[in-house]
This record gives sequence, structure tokens and C-alpha cells, in this order.
Amino acid sequence: MKQYNFISWNVNGIRAVHRKKAFDWLDANSVDMLSLQEIKATKEQIPSHLFNKDYKFMFVSSSKRTGRDGVALFTDIEPQFYGECKKVDVLEEGRINEFHFKTTTKDIAFFNVYFPNGQMSEERLKYKLEFYDRFLIYLQSLRKSGKSIIFCGDVNTAHKEIDLKRPKANEKVSGFLPVERAWIDKLVESGYIDTFRYIHGDVKDRYTWWSYRFDARKTNAGWRIDYFFVSDDLKENIIDSDILDTITGSDHCPISLKIEL
Repeated sequence: MKQYNFISWNVNGIRAVHRKKAFDWLDANSVDMLSLQEIKATKEQIPSHLFNKDYKFMFVSSSKRTGRDGVALFTDIEPQFYGECKKVDVLEEGRINEFHFKTTTKDIAFFNVYFPNGQMSEERLKYKLEFYDRFLIYLQSLRKSGKSIIFCGDVNTAHKEIDLKRPKANEKVSGFLPVERAWIDKLVESGYIDTFRYIHGDVKDRYTWWSYRFDARKTNAGWRIDYFFVSDDLKENIIDSDILDTITGSDHCPISLKIEL
């Protein structure tokens, strides 16, 4: 068994974070899988020296919408399969890195996902919910084939009232709508574990995103919308899961998962 260290971070622009030198903290950490969301860049636009470490593999899924969305995955783990999961990301907005790898005991399907935001319009909310459903159906098909699942990213929904500062004021806002929260309920009921809650229980005031308006981060008026989920067959393998809320450079902070495989 080996301990793996996974990091997920919505960087809200990979080039902007690089200019701020906000990746420097990673050089002091041993990260086996680094997942970035909302990179807002093509592979060719990503700076060549983001970190001191040179990862063997860099996988990028860019959006057809110029300067929007996009995900990137950095790792030294040898892939058994890599894809962009276009059966889920049907509009090709660069929302998924799908990465399969094997350990001595497990066959893992890992996903780095930037889920859609539903605040722009009813049409985008509808697309978000359809994206959710397609993703869960695909996960379940992989589980039936014998895969264990790990996925991370910006889910763009706070699950419970404890997951945002002002739940009552936001109960009619996309990101905390009952229909969005119900999908996370369904995800959990389908056998997926919110690793942060598994480790920390009902700890309060731990968030992963703060609006740039109103000094929201300074007052910790945030939302927990970034997650690591694992399939329940990996429950006993979870070592730690945390929110790295002292790391700045984006309106989101990184999250971490340590797991033994």
C-alpha cells in the first residue's frame, strides 16, 4: 500500500495565478496528482515552468469558449487510460480530465471536474443539472465494471446549510437550490463519500470559495463548493481530507486528499 497525496484547486486563471507566484507553495509538498479547474487557457498558453518539479504527465482539456473554463491534471502516475469524457461534457467546455490507473489492489478511475455554474440563466441551470445526471450515470457504469472512483473539483453547489455562511439568504440562488443539493444527496446515497465531512464531521465555518466582493474572504463569508469524493469501497483507505484555506491566489482555495492505495 502507498499513500497518495492529491490536490484540487479552482485557480480562476492559471496564468494569473502563475504571475502572482501563487503556485510556489506546491514546491514544498509532494503531490502525486494535481488537479486544476477554470484554467482559462489552452495547453499552449500554459507557462512552461509553473513549478520547480517537472511532472511526467500534463493533461489539459480546454474549452471551445475562448478564455473560459478548462481543466488541467499534473501527475507522475502512469495512466492506463486518459480521456476528456465528452459523453458528459457534451458542449466541449473543457470540464473533465478522466484518468484511469492501477495500484496493487485497486483499479481507479479518477476525475478532475469543473462542474457548470447555473447562475447565468435558466438554460445554464438546466445544463448544469443534466451534466450532474450524465456524470453520475457514467460513474455508476464504471463501478459496475469493477472500477473504484475518486473525483474532485469545483462542484458549484454547497451541499448543506453548514456549507455556506448565509444559507437562508441564498436558498433561491443557484449553487444552493434544493434541486442542486438533491443531486449531492443522490450522489451520497449512490455510494460516494464526501471525504472532508468523513474526516471532520460537522465542523463549521470551513469554506473553499469567497466572493471577491465585500471582502468576503476577510470576514469568512464563504461557501464550501469544492470536494473530493470517493466510492465507498475506498472508505477505509482515506487518511485525511482538508481545506487549505491559508493558500491565496484565487477566489477558491485548494483542497487535499491523502489516501492509501
